Amino acid sequence: MGEANIRAVVYFCMAQHAISAEQVEQFEAGFHGDLVRPGDVRKSGALSGPSERRSRSENAVYDDARAVWNGMIDKRPGLIARCRGVGDVISAVNFARDNDLLVAVRGGGHNVAGTAVCDDGLVIDLSEMRGVWVDPGDRTAWVQAGATWADVDHETQSFGLATPGGVVSETGVAGLTLGGGIGHLRCKYGLTCDNLASVDLVTADGDFLTASEDEHADLFWGLRGGGGNFGIVTGFEFDLHPVGPEVATCVVFYPGDRMAECLRAYRKYVASAPDEISTLTMSGVMPEEELFPTDAVNDLKIGIVGCYAGPVEKGERALALLRKIDEPIADFSGPMPYVEFQQLFDEDYPDGMRYYWKSLYLDDLSESAIDRIAYWSDVAPSPLSTVDIWQMGGAVAQVDVENSAFAGRHAPFLLGVEANWERPKDDNANVEWVRDCLDDMRQFSDGSVYLNFPGFLEEGDDMMRATFGPTYERLVVLKDEYDPTNLFSLNQNIAPSGSAEADGGACHD
Repeated sequence: MGEANIRAVVYFCMAQHAISAEQVEQFEAGFHGDLVRPGDVRKSGALSGPSERRSRSENAVYDDARAVWNGMIDKRPGLIARCRGVGDVISAVNFARDNDLLVAVRGGGHNVAGTAVCDDGLVIDLSEMRGVWVDPGDRTAWVQAGATWADVDHETQSFGLATPGGVVSETGVAGLTLGGGIGHLRCKYGLTCDNLASVDLVTADGDFLTASEDEHADLFWGLRGGGGNFGIVTGFEFDLHPVGPEVATCVVFYPGDRMAECLRAYRKYVASAPDEISTLTMSGVMPEEELFPTDAVNDLKIGIVGCYAGPVEKGERALALLRKIDEPIADFSGPMPYVEFQQLFDEDYPDGMRYYWKSLYLDDLSESAIDRIAYWSDVAPSPLSTVDIWQMGGAVAQVDVENSAFAGRHAPFLLGVEANWERPKDDNANVEWVRDCLDDMRQFSDGSVYLNFPGFLEEGDDMMRATFGPTYERLVVLKDEYDPTNLFSLNQNIAPSGSAEADGGACHD
């Protein structure tokens, strides 16, 4: 069989209908990035067709391109379009729409739900679009959609500036921002999406537009917390704030058998903490031999991590009480470069490990909730898993719902349940632990969730309606305007009105 016929067979698998080799070749002719196909090999820096002689390592080109951070995800797209710029994104969107293809959108990394890749369809991969440009005079940064927070921090900290990002530096900017963005600076400077000045976007029609408070204001509202539902964001403009180069930090661990007492003390502390302080707790075994005494490595622990967005000496005094709750197992608190603090958890979340996370906003950290958190932390099947409590409030709670679509501002705490494990044979036990924990903890919540910790997409429309409440219908109106056919469906989806989803997949990572 000739090369053209082989490719025709490959592309037939991309959708429910045939796509000819000629159609794909026309797409490729106007595409400046790389198109990666099943079976493609790499020769002298260029992608070659499947008729070429290939070694085992050459066969890995496609597998490398389709691999995502979460090792649970194993999907085989029909075509991966690695974009180099906005023109490539427009071409890819037009090709997908015209050929009725399932679309996934890949940003910088760490999409827990795995929706940055799909079976048979087209992956629009932005991961090579990683530019970051800082204007220190205006205190703004322009960031391409394939960048990670490490890329952003590297550039902004050169000028002693930062915008609120995530808590793992290898996380992609795009997904975190569109889902809200809860990071180490949130109580002082708000969510990541609160610091957006504008975005550039390619719509489902292939149109390019800029959204801000002054143009396409309703769309700009929806993009700040409504996820990747309304188009592919290709660039973000962020406001920056003076941060670092050093910040005061708290990184302290206490024995698990003192968890309830520690959480009570933590609850009291954050109730009166200044907005400069943003903290979280994490409960689990966390068996780090290089961090803990030998006799405590495999024991249950509770850690408290946070930083002070302000003068270091003042921050050390303000954080001191968190270090004196009990006798610590280990205490790594102290002044730390902000960039280093942003990378503190990177090694805990390696590529290819298996992840299943979910979340709930908590009405309060009540005595009963504390007891259940202690229980679920103790029965986790993996020593790498944690139950986390994120302090909310501060600047996050000071933004009105009319200013952004983000739905979690009302809650004082966010519960994050992270199953992290290594062996496929342990999948069922870890997934069931997360689900059972969430089912139990719903008694302390209104049922709304943080879109960046979604597990897989089992809940669908019910989860989105519970999270956004009355705001959901406003998001549907935006969906009807900018993506009425639901081209961008592989996400925490807002289904357009009249669609099968509304009556009864694209997602940045």
